[in-house]
Amino acid sequence: MTLDSLLIANRGEIARRVIRTARAMGTRCVGVYVDADANEPYVAECDEAWRLATGYLDVDALLEVARRAGARAVHPGYGFLSENATFAQAVLDAGLVWVGPTPAVIAAMGDKIAAKELAREAGLPLLASSQDPEDAEEVGYPLLIKAAAGGGGKGMRVVTSADELPEALAAARREADHAFGDDRVFLEHYVAASRHVEIQILGDRHGTLVHLGERECSIQRRHQKLVEETPSPIVSDELRTAMGDAALALARRLGYESTGTVEFLVDDATHAFYFLEVNTRLQVEHPVTEEVFGVDLVREQLRVAAGEPLSTAVRDARARGHAIEVRLCAEDAAAGFLPATGTLSAFEIPAYPAVRWESGVARGSAVGLSFDPLLAKVIAHAPTREEAALTLARALEGLHVGGVTTNRDVLAATLRHDAFRRGDTTTAFLERHRPARELVLVDDELVGTLIVGAVWLEREHRASAAVLADAPSGWRNARLPPQTTTLVYRGAPHEVRYRVGRDGTYEVGDGSRARVLDVTATHLDVEIDGRRMRTRVTHVGDDLFVQVPRGTAHLTIAPRFAVPGREVTEGGLDAPMPGVILDVRVTPGQRVARGESLVVLEAMKMEHVIVAPHDGVIRDVLVAAGQQVERGVALLALESDGPSPSEEES
Repeated sequence: MTLDSLLIANRGEIARRVIRTARAMGTRCVGVYVDADANEPYVAECDEAWRLATGYLDVDALLEVARRAGARAVHPGYGFLSENATFAQAVLDAGLVWVGPTPAVIAAMGDKIAAKELAREAGLPLLASSQDPEDAEEVGYPLLIKAAAGGGGKGMRVVTSADELPEALAAARREADHAFGDDRVFLEHYVAASRHVEIQILGDRHGTLVHLGERECSIQRRHQKLVEETPSPIVSDELRTAMGDAALALARRLGYESTGTVEFLVDDATHAFYFLEVNTRLQVEHPVTEEVFGVDLVREQLRVAAGEPLSTAVRDARARGHAIEVRLCAEDAAAGFLPATGTLSAFEIPAYPAVRWESGVARGSAVGLSFDPLLAKVIAHAPTREEAALTLARALEGLHVGGVTTNRDVLAATLRHDAFRRGDTTTAFLERHRPARELVLVDDELVGTLIVGAVWLEREHRASAAVLADAPSGWRNARLPPQTTTLVYRGAPHEVRYRVGRDGTYEVGDGSRARVLDVTATHLDVEIDGRRMRTRVTHVGDDLFVQVPRGTAHLTIAPRFAVPGREVTEGGLDAPMPGVILDVRVTPGQRVARGESLVVLEAMKMEHVIVAPHDGVIRDVLVAAGQQVERGVALLALESDGPSPSEEES
């Protein structure tokens, strides 16, 4: 059977990834989009794309698009409906080819509780667990509450004592119900010093079943992966064989077809491993396996769906080198990895070093809270782990990005961290080692960036001058006082005073000299005190994004005259992101203690608890349950009950 046409029932970078392989196989690609995605890159890359008025989860609408477009098969990507057995069956019932495991396998593995029982029957080792909260002591603290119907960190809570259990259970159930339409949860023993290691499996309809080694995906925030690599730095040949055999034993019991992943938790101290779940789809992190084993997993998915056997390339695959992937996300790492929104004013992927970028966005893309915050996956493959890490860090630092806060800086800092480079990559990595969460320019680095910003603006002003536009930059018929530009960096204003000489050289501040060697619409080639650099600059509104060796610096042009701003509530606690208020737990006049939960905000189908930063009294409550709020909106006014921690230390 030939899959000559394919409906891709997904969006963003995974849609682009599937398009790339399908087109190379001669397959016509049909895409779908909602209004918010109408201008995104994947839509233009499809052979044809159809608007969905009701969203990506509307099964009837997707099948109608397939019918009208004449698509022969459906690829679900990941997320959305990719592990929905009902959707898979509906595709088959419509006479279409489903690219993925059978609906029966998806249903069996989609229920995490049932999956554990099947794994037990197949002889896989399991962590202590229970569906009954009364068994919490028997399961053993610390424990993890997990959603029965899904993953991705939703409906998941770590509980360290019985006192925390009731509230954590209630929150996990609400979150699971909202995310998966199923509020069932279960308790599982939590191993704090652990690693997430998964085995990539592939099967066809002819009885062939193989695994392509392991991926370690331990570095996470909010139980969601940030860094993935293969091979794992702690998996020995013996452990790899044991986990691979266990994964294949379960896959054989299921009669597994297509790609999939069997996830294990590995105790960092003992290297004992325990079954967690099976993901019956392509994983976000699949590129690291492709790079190391030299295979195309999407191609294998399409071949298996068409009834063909797994390729020789897969059956004979051998590992070579090391690959690492990071997830570039729209989120504020410094603020606890909260989702970020905005418009990508700048997004330019560096030409060097040569790494693999899988992105679903471009400059001008709007980033909201409706979808996962993933902007791009970045993958480096090299002969050694050290080389892969350094190459990937350099590529991230070379990305020119602005307009939306991203986690780029903490990813680069993680890859360069000594603990990462020696393989100390447990699930507690971010909390234990605390790599820098944002770029902070200091000393000469900051001075040079401010000079670049001031010179760029001066050049722009000269180019747009209404009179004397042909006069050399800085031309005067008399010596006048220096020109002044005030640029704000990290909330602090910096005055840059400069005078332009007749030869075009800039005399800056107390003696620095800058000479422009070339300027284009996007780059400034400048020599500052003997140091030459070619820097990318993006100017949008009052924002300047200046590329520096370690990333992108964000400067704001200070207004020449003060303008009215929004009223600030004294002692106010602001919303850290746009969202919906789920619960307000305090009333005016109530005394609260530091760390006490005050407001519950929902964003991205996950709950975020706003806690009291210090002891005090609630002076005013400014929001109510059910209210939609934007980032920065005041939620409460909290009157301090005494000196702040910083005042006490001074």
